[in-house]
Amino acid sequence: MSAAIEHFAGLAHKRIINHDIMHCTADGVEGNHLYSGRALGMSEPWDLIQLHPDLEPLWDDIHAHYRRVGLSHTEQVIWHVNRAELGEHIGYVPSVFYFGPNECVYWGDRRWLETVEYINSKNNFMAVAHQLGVDVPQTRCFEKAGDIDARVIAETVFPCYLKAAVSVSGVGIYRCRNADELAEAKGRFDPYTPVQIQEEVCSDTFLNLQYEVVENQLVRLQASQQILEGTAHQGNRVPADYEPWGAVEPMARWLKEQGMKGVFAFDVAAVEGPEGLRFPAIECNPRYNGASYPTVIAHKLGIREWTATTLHTRHQDLASIDLSGLEFDPNTGEGAIVVNWGTVLVGKLVILMAGSREYRAALQTELEALL
Repeated sequence: MSAAIEHFAGLAHKRIINHDIMHCTADGVEGNHLYSGRALGMSEPWDLIQLHPDLEPLWDDIHAHYRRVGLSHTEQVIWHVNRAELGEHIGYVPSVFYFGPNECVYWGDRRWLETVEYINSKNNFMAVAHQLGVDVPQTRCFEKAGDIDARVIAETVFPCYLKAAVSVSGVGIYRCRNADELAEAKGRFDPYTPVQIQEEVCSDTFLNLQYEVVENQLVRLQASQQILEGTAHQGNRVPADYEPWGAVEPMARWLKEQGMKGVFAFDVAAVEGPEGLRFPAIECNPRYNGASYPTVIAHKLGIREWTATTLHTRHQDLASIDLSGLEFDPNTGEGAIVVNWGTVLVGKLVILMAGSREYRAALQTELEALL
C-alpha cells in the first residue's frame, strides 16, 4: 500500500474534518453551503466530521448507499460547521478544505498559512514559476487592474484572458477577443484588484495533478483529466491522457519546503507546439479541489478507471433516487457512487462512475435518464 493510500485510509491520524467552503468560495454558487457533505466519503470510522445541519435529513440514505457500495466512513457527526471545533478535540488533527486565517486561529501553523495565502495568488504563482524554471503561459501581472492603460491594451495579443489574481470556480476570469472586450472586462474589477493578462492556451486537454504532504513527505496522489464547461470545472476522469509530473515537481517540492501541508494541486495544459508537446502550468490550488473527493474514494475502493462529474436531477432528496442495478459493485469494480450528496437539495449531485470508458459512458446516459 502506498503512503498516499495509507494516509487516505485514515491510518496516519484521527482527524476532525471540516470541509465547509462558505468562507472561501465564490458568491452565487448554488448550494455551496451544502458542500461539506462531499468529505464524508474520505473519512474513516475513527474520524470526526462536521456537516451542515441541512444535511441531517439525508443522513440515513447516504449511510445506506455507502454501506451497500462498501465505502467506510465515520458515523461520528457534529451537525454544525463552526471552525472552533478544530481545536477542541485532543488527539485529532484538522482536515480542512482551505487552510486560511480563520482555520489558523484554531490550529496555529503560520508557515502553512503563509504558504497557502502566497501561492493562492496567480501573480505570486507566476513569480515562483519563473524563479524555478516551470513552464507557464505568457502572462503579464499587475498589482492593480487600474494599471492596465491604453498602452497595455494596445500591446496585448488577442485572444487573451483577464484574470483576478485570486479567484475560485472560474469566477473573475474573462476571455477577451479584442481591445474593446479587454477594456470592458477591466471595468468589472475594482481598480485596486490584482489581476493578470494571460495568453490563451490553445488546448482541449487540461490536467489536474494532485499532491499531498504526508508525514513531511511529498506524495503524488493522482493525475486526472479535467472536464470543463467554459472555465468552470465540471468533473475529472482517470486515467488521464498524460501524467506530466515533472512539469510541476520543482514547485511542489518548493511548496513543501515552505511549509505546505495537506492536499494541493496544479492545473496543467497539454499543448502541441513547434517543438513538440509541452505542459504549461496554469495555476496552483493550495487546497482540496473538486477532483480530491472522488480521488480519495477511488483509492479506498481500489478503482483505477473512473469519471466524476456533476449531474442535475429533478429530485430533492436521496430517498427518491433508486440506484438499484447502477450502484458500484465491489465484485465487478463498476457502477455509481454519490460523492457530493448534500447538493441534491438544490437539484444536483456529483457522481463517481467506475469502470471502462465505454461502460462509464453508458452508465452516465442511464443516470441522466433516471435523475
